[in-house]
Amino acid sequence: MDVELFILDWIQAHLRHPLLDPVMVFITALGNAGILWIALTILLALKKSTRKTAAALAIALVLCLVTGNLLLKPLVGRIRPFHAQELVTLLIEAPTDYSFPSGHTMSSFAAATVLLRSDKRMGIPAMILAALIGFSRLYLYVHYPTDVLAGLLMGCLLGWLAVSIIRRRTGPRPDKKQPETDQENRLDK
Repeated sequence: MDVELFILDWIQAHLRHPLLDPVMVFITALGNAGILWIALTILLALKKSTRKTAAALAIALVLCLVTGNLLLKPLVGRIRPFHAQELVTLLIEAPTDYSFPSGHTMSSFAAATVLLRSDKRMGIPAMILAALIGFSRLYLYVHYPTDVLAGLLMGCLLGWLAVSIIRRRTGPRPDKKQPETDQENRLDK
């Protein structure tokens, strides 16, 4: 944990800046309760051609909730870094649950993985946003680096699993019968 606290302290000393503070607070808020990804799931569910992507997103987010928040966080019981370094001033309200894994990061990478496998035009920006959300958790001193790394890896795995579940239930093309281009909804790959 000393190495992880060193990394967090380094971020505080070298990257934290008054101009970045509100940006990081905003970015992390996008991951609060998975609200951005839930809203996107609802929007995609409204259009017939993207309903299977929406279903994969919903499955991925439920898997993240169960795996991260209901199983791993209570099982591991890792305290948050701001409890280990009490002199840190938080920019957000202190989370009250355990630290491992980062739920913000897990749900963001799960959703981004589904979107990347569906359509690179949506997936690449989603991956960038997921990475920013993960970094914001370090910047804000509410997660250890291994919390974020575990969230990234588990999120990608659960996103991949969600797409696989949809493929098995619906066939190789979740959202379209015949692909028109390789860039269109790639859940069949």
